[in-house]
Amino acid sequence: MKRAIPVLVLSVAGLIPVWRYDVSTGTSSTEVAAPASTPSTSSSGTGVVVKGTTVGTEKGDVQVEVTFEGDAISAVRMLKQPNHPQTTAAVPTLISETLQAQSADIDTVSGATLTSEGYKESLQAAIDARAAAAEAAPSPTAAASAASQVVAGPTVGTEKGDVQVEVTFEGDAISAVRMLKQPNHPQTTAAVPTLISETLQAQSADIDTVSGATLTSEGYKKSLQAAIDAKGA
Repeated sequence: MKRAIPVLVLSVAGLIPVWRYDVSTGTSSTEVAAPASTPSTSSSGTGVVVKGTTVGTEKGDVQVEVTFEGDAISAVRMLKQPNHPQTTAAVPTLISETLQAQSADIDTVSGATLTSEGYKESLQAAIDARAAAAEAAPSPTAAASAASQVVAGPTVGTEKGDVQVEVTFEGDAISAVRMLKQPNHPQTTAAVPTLISETLQAQSADIDTVSGATLTSEGYKKSLQAAIDAKGA
């Protein structure tokens, strides 16, 4: 029995490094990125959907999917992103700024520099792919061009700040919404993509108020409804 004790201790000691080893994970996606990915374009019922390139960063891969209504960016969705709290917090801001700027010329989010740069690179690739596809496609007819109409809603004052939206209509359908004015507040920034997404789905101002951004939501809906009414007038 006395000889068996050292052997047992050594066996347990030999297992400790195995027990303490943690497997590192880089991103939240299980897809394997191609070494040199290229943007891909497809059509959907609501517009043209373009996947940007997969951009590798030290934190993990970044890839965006952009929906275009005509030449306007109506939605952005993350296909790949680093599994990191700062990335998660930064994504709504990056998407909101993209919808406002309608380009990849947006600010880097503090604390998420690598993700921001990867996001902008993938976004720009999607925009370039869309532009190339548009150039190759036949020019729209005069009737189709005339059917597109941009209407700015009124400025609605709230306790948090002014809210104003600009709505693009293709015929009677809402094809895009852009914020002209909004409160400089994190909860507003996070709420705007949700408000726009719900508007495009509902095709009206009859949408839910975003929790934590009640004042902005109400101002948004009021300006949106006024723009819709002006289009119908």
